[in-house]
Amino acid sequence: MNKQYLKNSAINSLIKSSLNKAISYEEYRDQVVQYAKNRTSSNPTPSEAHSQYTILNNSRMKRLDRTLKIEDQVINKLKTYSEKVTWLVLTESWCGDAAQVLPVINKLATTAENIDLRILYRDENTELMDHFLTNESRSIPKLIAFDTGKQEVLKEWGPYPQVLSEKIKNFKDIHGSLTPKFKEEIQIWYNKNKGKSIALDLLKLID
Repeated sequence: MNKQYLKNSAINSLIKSSLNKAISYEEYRDQVVQYAKNRTSSNPTPSEAHSQYTILNNSRMKRLDRTLKIEDQVINKLKTYSEKVTWLVLTESWCGDAAQVLPVINKLATTAENIDLRILYRDENTELMDHFLTNESRSIPKLIAFDTGKQEVLKEWGPYPQVLSEKIKNFKDIHGSLTPKFKEEIQIWYNKNKGKSIALDLLKLID
């Protein structure tokens, strides 16, 4: 994607209007809980697979919200960050990567006084999503760092921490696409990493 979005008034205007309908992390979690209870998902087209993934993701986020610990070096840097920024995240309830990533993003945003986390569903906001593609794909989660004062995009992040992106790229280079077994290995990697790589990546957004 052309990184000139920094000075693209059309994109900045789209983000400002999108923020009017964005929700908080707490609202998002409440909605995912309801989707899981009702055996549905944020996908507007009913799908048993998406419903099952949403149920699983709700359990993952519930566990991470309760147990996730952020390292002191990350906390110290976040507490000294003085710029007012919105982290706008595009996601869906059924996305396995988002379930691992969003609780980390939320922990960091709540630690930094001047970072406001807001969330949008990707499939309800495709116009915005299409400005922030990953290898021409609508990959999620996608975080857009938006300067509240200057009203412009600063940086973007997602859908994976850099170290995992490299593992995925190497696997695709060899095998062509991700296998179900490799996708399971990704979730195992997330569980073992405990959000550390995600947190360190996100610190780069406030440099």
